[in-house]
Amino acid sequence: MSNRRSEIQEDLAIIGMTCAACSARVERALAREPGVVKANVNLAAETARVVYDPSVVDLDRLIKVVEETGYGARKLVRDASSDRQRQEEKTAQARRDWFLFYIGAALSAPMVIGMIGELLGVHSLMFLMNPWVGFVLATPVVLVTGSRFYISAARTVAHFGANMDVLVALGTGAAYVLSVVNTITGTGPVYYEAAAVVITLVLLGKNLEHLAKGRASEAIRKLAALTPKTAMVVRDGGEVMVPIEDVQVGDVVVVRPGERVPVDGEIVQGYTSIDESMLTGESIPVDKQAGDVVTGGTVNQHGMFHMRASRVGADTALAQIIRMVEEAQGSKAPIQRLADVISAYFVPTVIVIAIVTFVGWKLSGATTAAALMNATAVLVIACPCALGLATPTGIMVATGRGAELGVLIRGGEHLERLGKVNAVVLDKTGTITEGKPALVDWVVAPGVDADERGRLLALAASAERASEHPLGRAIVEVAEAEGMEVPLPDDFRAVPGKGVIATIGGAEVAVGSYRLMRSAGDERPEESHQAEQPDRAAPSEELPGWARQAVDTMQSRGQTAVVQWVDGSVAAVYGIADRIRPDSPQAIAELGRIGVAVYMITGDNAATANAIAAQVGIPPEHVLAEVLPDGKAEEVKTLQRAGMVVAMTGDGVNDAPALATADVGVAMGTGTDIAMEAADITIVGGLTRLPRAIRLSRRTLQVIKQNLFWAFIYNTVGIPLAAFGIMPPVYAGAAMALSSVSVVTNSLRLRRFERS
Repeated sequence: MSNRRSEIQEDLAIIGMTCAACSARVERALAREPGVVKANVNLAAETARVVYDPSVVDLDRLIKVVEETGYGARKLVRDASSDRQRQEEKTAQARRDWFLFYIGAALSAPMVIGMIGELLGVHSLMFLMNPWVGFVLATPVVLVTGSRFYISAARTVAHFGANMDVLVALGTGAAYVLSVVNTITGTGPVYYEAAAVVITLVLLGKNLEHLAKGRASEAIRKLAALTPKTAMVVRDGGEVMVPIEDVQVGDVVVVRPGERVPVDGEIVQGYTSIDESMLTGESIPVDKQAGDVVTGGTVNQHGMFHMRASRVGADTALAQIIRMVEEAQGSKAPIQRLADVISAYFVPTVIVIAIVTFVGWKLSGATTAAALMNATAVLVIACPCALGLATPTGIMVATGRGAELGVLIRGGEHLERLGKVNAVVLDKTGTITEGKPALVDWVVAPGVDADERGRLLALAASAERASEHPLGRAIVEVAEAEGMEVPLPDDFRAVPGKGVIATIGGAEVAVGSYRLMRSAGDERPEESHQAEQPDRAAPSEELPGWARQAVDTMQSRGQTAVVQWVDGSVAAVYGIADRIRPDSPQAIAELGRIGVAVYMITGDNAATANAIAAQVGIPPEHVLAEVLPDGKAEEVKTLQRAGMVVAMTGDGVNDAPALATADVGVAMGTGTDIAMEAADITIVGGLTRLPRAIRLSRRTLQVIKQNLFWAFIYNTVGIPLAAFGIMPPVYAGAAMALSSVSVVTNSLRLRRFERS
């Protein structure tokens, strides 16, 4: 809850929404209530965010408004207990829905087999077309499996609304009731298979949709899990473990190696290296000392330190990131599926046409039975089988094919939006690059032969073996990969913030900042491994010319320069950087070929960012450098305001707000669970899957448009034929089935997408 002047913001859990028309109706009802400033309903998360004036309306009244609209509501409480209860309720409901689907599928299958047998002239299957067999099989499907559609339709109509459930209930209900009447009277055809199969297929679509939506709030829960539950606080001269909620601004907190920083604050004692990747996305830990700021949720790599809390609770950076994700998810407009929008006008129109048909035939002298038959034909032909299957079948086939191609799509709405994307924002670390430091360049002193070159690398690796710094680890990994012996040093000393000094086989070896040897005896940290970036101070004049040139060259390429001294002389310079993924240039070039503008966003400085961009083919004007998490989301909004449909691709916790803000959030499968939960689409196996995903989406949109076109043509032509008595219910049912087959067959063509 947050205060703004006299306004209050509350989140409600909404119960019973089934489609975009439902969420739009709840949103309109809340927005019309006096005292409500703003209402935003999120169909995927099944929540409503309401900003209101408490002097005019209260929370109980808002809940009552939702209930009067035909849905349930309760205050959304985000704590472990409430979250667990909601998950248990959703899991239980999902089990019930899938169980009902299995019942419907099992009972519908014999009727479908009988219908196929009749078409093929297989006499041994004719008994399945007996009206009483159809009655026995279809009745449980309609009354049990389909009950949710009839209940929802009744509630919707009672509140003067219309949605897909109303269409399903009207069409299947008319077919079933007419079939029962004809079965009992022994006259006329029956349409049991139409009623049962439509209900079963629509329920399958609903279940798959809910399966995709159910994980929408996982990102927020996993973000919250990054905050430690307890903190070690110095009080009354001793260290006391207290719940994180009890930490107050000004408290001195003790953080040990391997622990997460509990709150935001400033180091008052100690040296350490902090993994801030959850905040910045950058893989190289940052060296910290007294006076430096640390952020709650980041990981203390090594070294114990004391910090003074400056921001706690809802004021921490992590809490703000969580709020940003919530707001970005909540601000997305509900997916207004075309069929749902049309249904608001289509259903009343069909009912009017059916009534006019009945009255018209009666006035023309027809019998009541004949008039009712033609009116029923209108309802049967209007049953939204093709209309209801047009989008879901395309989405189902496309998402299945996407999974085979390494593209995991959370829901159909995301696949639809991906096809409209014309700008992609790529996070540098972990997306364009591999996300871990590696030795990419290596320059030795003039005159050093190959054997001595190998000896220098082995000495550097031995010195760094006792260090926990990731840059040193990169050197060790190369030496070990080349089969070198990397023994522990005879003597080892880490110079905080500068590097390491070690004695190895009688040789004194130092590895680290190029200012290390100048002040090796001074324990005051001045530089750090991380500090050696292209935009920092020029190299020390104490370095020989070849070493200064090597440092300058490496930094111009976006590398971190690490210098090695042996017995007081500069022996080698190592360039360490986050290596570019081999497939990044190809993927970026392919995105350009399909008309998508590519941007790179990073927390790195401009020089490093431009160096990386040049290697992968991204123009300098599309490089967004030195951008923090909140800035990433804002950069996405800037592109959106310029009229672009933006896909954001990232792999870190820091990317979560931007992923949620973008029109489509795309997570790398090698990234964090939180990034994947906040994203709409996850790509596995490399960045080249991204242009493939966009092409699949565009092809899917074409198929869906074709499906909708034929579904509408079917209704446009079929309804008048039924109303004028040209198409009796038996043919209307056949036409309905044919339209469904055509839609499904068209969608199945997506299975051949990019098959060799």
